[in-house]
Amino acid sequence: MRTVLSFLKPYKLPIVLAYTLTFIELIIELLLPFLLGKMINIGVKGHDIDYIIFWGSIMVGMSLFALIAGIFNSFYSAHISVSFAFDLREKLFRKIQDFSFRNLQRFPTSSIVTRFTNDVRQVQQTLFMALRVMVRAPLLVIGGVIMSFIVNFKLALIFLITVPLLVSFIFWVLRRSTAMFRKVQSKVDLVNRVMQENLANMRLIKAFLRRTYEESRFSKANKGLADMTRSTFRFVEASTPVLIFIMNMSLISILWFGNIQSLAGETDVGDVVAIVNYALRISMAISMFTFITMGLSRAQASSTRLAALFNVNIEEFDVLDSHPENEITKGKIAFNHVDFTYKKNSEHILHDISFSVYPKERLAIMGATGAGKTTLFQLIPRLYQPNSGEIYIDDQPLSAYSLEYIRNNIGYVPQNPLLFSGSVRSNIAWGKEHASEVEIIKAAKKAQIHDTIMQLPKQYDTIIGQRGVNLSGGQQQRLSIARALVREPQILMLDDSTSALDVETEMHLLEAIEEDQCTTLIITQKVSTAMRADRILLLDKGSVVGLGTHEELYETSDLYRKIVESQFGKEFTHENKSL
Repeated sequence: MRTVLSFLKPYKLPIVLAYTLTFIELIIELLLPFLLGKMINIGVKGHDIDYIIFWGSIMVGMSLFALIAGIFNSFYSAHISVSFAFDLREKLFRKIQDFSFRNLQRFPTSSIVTRFTNDVRQVQQTLFMALRVMVRAPLLVIGGVIMSFIVNFKLALIFLITVPLLVSFIFWVLRRSTAMFRKVQSKVDLVNRVMQENLANMRLIKAFLRRTYEESRFSKANKGLADMTRSTFRFVEASTPVLIFIMNMSLISILWFGNIQSLAGETDVGDVVAIVNYALRISMAISMFTFITMGLSRAQASSTRLAALFNVNIEEFDVLDSHPENEITKGKIAFNHVDFTYKKNSEHILHDISFSVYPKERLAIMGATGAGKTTLFQLIPRLYQPNSGEIYIDDQPLSAYSLEYIRNNIGYVPQNPLLFSGSVRSNIAWGKEHASEVEIIKAAKKAQIHDTIMQLPKQYDTIIGQRGVNLSGGQQQRLSIARALVREPQILMLDDSTSALDVETEMHLLEAIEEDQCTTLIITQKVSTAMRADRILLLDKGSVVGLGTHEELYETSDLYRKIVESQFGKEFTHENKSL
């Protein structure tokens, strides 16, 4: 809670003003029953109309002043809570942008989205309620008890029994409901995750006729959320009748003993009326404690979840401007005995990786699924840090370059083409800020997507649906490649990014890339693509098992020979080893 509340520091003055206005409201509300009692004891009992009019006018004026204070309090409360939520989301977004891939693995996407939306909203609503009600309600209880003792000490003794009992009960409800609301939020995460997966894979679900299964999976998650929410709200709401019952008993006791004292002449009717008014106000404030408890419980659970994101230790692999003088001029890459694992004490994904890629060379990387190809790619732009060993660019370790510089000089096309909502132009320009029209078209032509774009309804201004839903797989891949090429990178990495392209389109694409004279690494499953590279790196179970040209590997590597024969046939490859 402390981490989240630290965002209130810039709003100290508005908070003070909001609470000052709350105290004004509170003081007036506590004075009104006292003045009403005096009016009855002196004005009504003594038939003094002037006294009644005078103090009645003062009470009306005080009520109007309290109304104005309440309006301004609502304004400041809304301003503070909305601004606080704005700052919270801004800081949270920046924090997540700093997350390494290891950090992101700790939190499912659905959980992060829920924290951004639902959890921030819960804290925002509770903050608004805190500025308007949360402080006012307990102070009204305390102030009402104190004023009751001022009016009539004997009758006010009843509150010494009921109020501590009520406070103890409320704290017990708060402690238990907080844990229950934390479980509710985890159930919300699950529902969001199922929903996101369903929407993202709708085509696959329809193709495999898995609608019934998905409906069952969602119903299970939805039922879990409904059951947990129902039991939590039942528990919290069940506390309201208990609170009201205790306060009603205290109110009946006040009327009973007040009547006895009035008949005995020990107290005035006005005093009994004043204490009854205080009891009603205390009862009203106590009845709001259920609402307050629910808000605090949900806010505390949400704050804990938000703090978990803020308190993540970012893996700082480098300081962005630590070595601004170092630049990549050749594009040579070298791995020297590199080991890597995603989790401590788990099996190595990459083990003792050593090889070099020469400047402007084209290296194809092949291997079975799970061989560590994509992981190897992700180490070069420092998306992950090796457990041991060193990676060099232009004979300098990666740590010799700023993180920003390395990534600005690498064009990385991931295995799954990721497009953003917006135009074709904005998606290509996303790879290079302020890219000119000429640069965008040049990159599109190299990626063999320009002609396709020109056939679209609005050409480069055509809007792409979410995740590129209105484009084919090959079009999405070529747009992703254009986004990388617009950077004119020193190093280009294609992670199986031409799998959906036909042979002719792929050939033209690779020829266009070759003209850029950049060091190119291509992960591929197609031998025909690998053969166009200068050399081929063969991975198996996280280790290098072969490095050389197509002809060299075909002669020396049984694994490579099997890959070739599986794609072209045994007899054909024996007769045409160079294909």
